[in-house]
Amino acid sequence: MQAELAGEFLLFSRRKLLEQYWPRMRKAVEPLQDEKVWWRPNEASNSIGNLILHLNGNVWQWLVASFNRLEDRRDRPAEFSAAGELSASDLLDRLGHTMDEAGKVLSRLTADDLLATYHIQGYTVSGLAAVYQVVEHFGLHYGQILYAIKTQEGRDLGFYSALSKTGRTTGGSV
Repeated sequence: MQAELAGEFLLFSRRKLLEQYWPRMRKAVEPLQDEKVWWRPNEASNSIGNLILHLNGNVWQWLVASFNRLEDRRDRPAEFSAAGELSASDLLDRLGHTMDEAGKVLSRLTADDLLATYHIQGYTVSGLAAVYQVVEHFGLHYGQILYAIKTQEGRDLGFYSALSKTGRTTGGSV
């Protein structure tokens, strides 16, 4: 039962991160000009570029480095202080590599890995908490990025067009 529950949790986590959030975000960001990627509505807000760097750092630190027992070299303040040094393409390539590595991690984890203890970013957490933190955190910033794109471009990203007529999907998973 424990292995079955772990498998379901990991499958859902992979689907959310790798089949929903990441591909949709990449598709929405790809056509943006670099100045839109680095636009900030005000000094208290982050740009899309900052958020992509932040997601890259978070996924690498919490999933890739922790579960692979790699040294944590994340520079979190640099994620927020960047101001246009990288192109949209470079940002997406960097995050794409991290998401590929995260997918490998999520594909091999077991119930024992989810119950093990990890020390990440000064926190002591279970593997399950680490995976959950990444999925929830990615979802939060994914939404902010999509909102920033809609604010700047005034376009519907079309992710839920199937719901427009009936309020229901045509099938698939959540």
